[in-house]
Amino acid sequence: MTGRLEAAGSAAAPPSAGRRERIRRVREQMAHVGVDALLLSHGADLPWLTGYRAMPLERLTMFVLRTDADPVLLVPALEAPRVADSHGLFEVRAWNETEDPVELVARLLPSGARAASSAAGRGEHATYAVSDRAWAQTLIALQGRLPTARWMPASTVTSPLRAVKDAEEIAVLRAAAAAADSVARALQAGEVEVVGRTEEAVSAEIAARLVAAGHRRVNFSIVGSGPNGASPHHDASGRLIGPGDTVVCDFGGEFPSPDGVAYCSDITRTVSVGDPSPEVDDCYAVLEAAQAAAVAAVAPGVTAEHVDAVARQMIADAGFGDFFIHRTGHGIGIEEHEDPYIVAGNGTPLVPGHAFSIEPGIYFPGRFGMRLEDIVVVCEDGVDPLNRVDHSLAVVA
Repeated sequence: MTGRLEAAGSAAAPPSAGRRERIRRVREQMAHVGVDALLLSHGADLPWLTGYRAMPLERLTMFVLRTDADPVLLVPALEAPRVADSHGLFEVRAWNETEDPVELVARLLPSGARAASSAAGRGEHATYAVSDRAWAQTLIALQGRLPTARWMPASTVTSPLRAVKDAEEIAVLRAAAAAADSVARALQAGEVEVVGRTEEAVSAEIAARLVAAGHRRVNFSIVGSGPNGASPHHDASGRLIGPGDTVVCDFGGEFPSPDGVAYCSDITRTVSVGDPSPEVDDCYAVLEAAQAAAVAAVAPGVTAEHVDAVARQMIADAGFGDFFIHRTGHGIGIEEHEDPYIVAGNGTPLVPGHAFSIEPGIYFPGRFGMRLEDIVVVCEDGVDPLNRVDHSLAVVA
């Protein structure tokens, strides 16, 4: 993948009313799974609940959400100006360089006698759920201060809730997909020159077009031509793209929402430089049919693994099963990859609001590859594909 490309930022808008509802739902889930406090640091859970994304510093940022007390966002003093108005959702506590932030967090937590009392005398200790992407040094320091506590990943609480998008989130995902579609459409129309250019140059142009279309950051811009297309996550290289190549272009980024939190786009289209060979044509026909069938299979109550199986079986029946080497899809939201994952073994029933990719691929090592990807959302009566660009194998000159 290429590095991230960022557009000039703007001030965050006030948080949506939906954020208060998210905090309420999280507290309900905490009570359901037996978590006394949720500790959010780096990762997507923090902006999802607060609108604030912590810089990846060694200085501790932590949102402390308890079931029985007002939430507090602990931030380094030099970062506090970056926190937008909380609108009463939480207190902001800025810590100075001479303070111990881990001790400050520990003081905000139910522990010791209080935890034992809340456990109704059963001898239980407090249970804390900490960000899956918190620094290891943070967790180790907290465990040292709270040696009797139980610990679990924050995703135990947050992932099932974040996976089901509300109407505001779906609206941003739809806008992100439309912006990505505009770039894919330009690629298919030949407006993005491909022939005679390096993969790196094409990747850079796609990334620039994503930013011009409204993305504030580019997460990846994969361009794999000829044999490089058989590597699903190929790093765009100096290879010149020439006649006869199939070119896999997979790109996406972060699109800002009205409340300042960005949501991701992700789309893949494959193009052919000149008329494709009969082999490529036949292979792509299978891929396009499998992707369409998987999209059509999406509905409330259908399991994630069933959608994967629909695409996989069609590709296997055509004799290409050994060349479909990854899952059919992944959830999308604040992160490029999140729940639900569309993969064998995931028996999670789909519900309205689930948003994810459907992206089967076929890859022949050393020869060529192809992938076709859309983002879809489960709705009450079936599926709503957010990407609308032509699915055929576009021929570019």
